[in-house]
Amino acid sequence: MTVNLFDVAYDLEKALRNSDDFKNLKKLYDDVEADESAKRMFENFRQIQLRLQQKQMNGEEITQEEVEQAQKSVQLVQQHEKIAKLMEAEQRMSMVINDLNKIIMKPLEELYGSLQ
Repeated sequence: MTVNLFDVAYDLEKALRNSDDFKNLKKLYDDVEADESAKRMFENFRQIQLRLQQKQMNGEEITQEEVEQAQKSVQLVQQHEKIAKLMEAEQRMSMVINDLNKIIMKPLEELYGSLQ
């Protein structure tokens, strides 16, 4: 019996979309998007994050000023109830995806051994 891995992947995508964790994440994201001040604050936070990630990927040095700006931004968004709840839900969803990735990678780890 041949298994079509792409069909299984699409089934996994559908299961993820229908999971309580994802539905909660989407609801919280929609709540932030509907609140103009929360939306602006969250977009600013994400822009700072993306800029720092881009610099890291390009091998560029991140300045102390950029680190301080990022820390202030994190503190600010964590104080906003809607954004804080969204970030907690993102963290849970990230953990689920990380666990799924471990399961998916298990055959390769068994074949080649753990890379850790």
